[in-house]
Amino acid sequence: MLNFAGTPSFIAAPETDSRQLIAADLRSLIARIDISMRLIDAAMERDDSGSAAGSVDVVVLDDVTPRYAAASATLNVCRAGLGRALQQLSEFSNSD
Repeated sequence: MLNFAGTPSFIAAPETDSRQLIAADLRSLIARIDISMRLIDAAMERDDSGSAAGSVDVVVLDDVTPRYAAASATLNVCRAGLGRALQQLSEFSNSD
């Protein structure tokens, strides 16, 4: 269950302030996604550097990297959607 206790009330805020709060929240979400994507990239690099790539006698079956790649791709799609929402909000603000 979601807890909206700390969520600001948009009803009492003027429309312009509400849009600014929404835009700030969208930018914050985009920043969090960027951080998560950097963490995933770092984890993938760390896993790649730990493998024995130079040895022909060792075979490493990496079942974690596809999960990282899938998570990264999903976050990338999410980031694109948030960016589009932010752009639409900006276009809506400019049309007033």
